[in-house]
Amino acid sequence: MLLRHARGTLDLTQPVVMGVLNVTPDSFSDGGHYLDPGRALEQGLRLVEEGAQIIDVGGESTRPGATPMDSAVELRRVIPVIRALAQRCPVLISADTSDALVIEQAVDHGAGLINDVRALQKPGALAAAARSGAAVCLMHMRGEPATMQQKIAYESVLAEVRAMLAARMAACVAAGIEAARLCVDPGFGFGKQLAHNLELLRHLSGFAQLGVPIVAGLSRKSMLGALTGRTPTERLAGSVALATIAVLNGARIVRAHDVAATVDAVRVAWAVRGGS
Repeated sequence: MLLRHARGTLDLTQPVVMGVLNVTPDSFSDGGHYLDPGRALEQGLRLVEEGAQIIDVGGESTRPGATPMDSAVELRRVIPVIRALAQRCPVLISADTSDALVIEQAVDHGAGLINDVRALQKPGALAAAARSGAAVCLMHMRGEPATMQQKIAYESVLAEVRAMLAARMAACVAAGIEAARLCVDPGFGFGKQLAHNLELLRHLSGFAQLGVPIVAGLSRKSMLGALTGRTPTERLAGSVALATIAVLNGARIVRAHDVAATVDAVRVAWAVRGGS
């Protein structure tokens, strides 16, 4: 299984880990740690050393209750980091953004993947991604981060999430983004309650019907707080457990803050699943 992106292809014959690098003051787990571009570069290089094959750079917090980000602020945060990482890292650089201008400039400065929690639904984002040649991760989210955890209701979370992702894939293909450039993320914690997250994880393999790689972003999520009572920085064991389950259920990209431990878990889970 290969994912085509703006810099080449990513081999997903076996699952890989996407390292999280938030250059924001207010992300739920590591906000404020890497606002300085130099520190962000050091952390990105550290994640690569730990085994990450993708570095996901985000300049807008999308935690529950977060407010929208101005394009200019987001660009100031992410472009120096993406440019520096692209010059120093042999791995795929991802831009965690929904903004059309940020998509264009991120790819111009070295990103090969766009990881969009809004699935290219903001004005201009779909066209920008199509022009860029980048791979795209389409994520499911209801509403906006500021309100997504309010009035949550699904008749069938599996069917509704899968239908939305299928519709966004069709929109991408119609806009000129071939399926070989797409992957999908069911959006754990984005407009879902604990029961919905667990249901999606149990049946993650069902998303393989969409025909593209599955991305699982479970690291340090609030569902672990509900299950264990631990704070975000205390959720390593729970995050590793969820990463293992995700791979056993078909995930090919696992997004993680704690890369070294997650890489080990992914390798073991892949071997158990029957991979080489």
